[in-house]
Amino acid sequence: MYYDTAADEEAARKQLKTVTEKWSGQYPSAMNRWHDNWDAISPIFKFSQEVRTAFYTTNAIESLNSCYRRLNKQRSVFPSSQALVKALYLGTFEIAKKWTMPIRNWGKVRGELEIMYPDRMQI
Repeated sequence: MYYDTAADEEAARKQLKTVTEKWSGQYPSAMNRWHDNWDAISPIFKFSQEVRTAFYTTNAIESLNSCYRRLNKQRSVFPSSQALVKALYLGTFEIAKKWTMPIRNWGKVRGELEIMYPDRMQI
């Protein structure tokens, strides 16, 4: 069981304890970081499993970062940071044209986010 698949915060804490017991000998600082930052990690459990999965799916993010690297490889120097931001902004439109895979359970995820953040989710 992984932390993002735990049913609730209590189950995640139990799993963290198990992982800490197993790995703290080899990776003490990594385990300490989980415990030290638990207050920043735990709010994710106010969301359902589907929303958490959508948040933690990194393939799309890694793909976007890869496209940004390819875009910036062509230009070695930008005259200003604003020029870089504009290039990334415009490049995002081209990159987004290639996106064809929908987010799993998007209807349910969107519905939950609309309920939790009605002022942020515009239809």
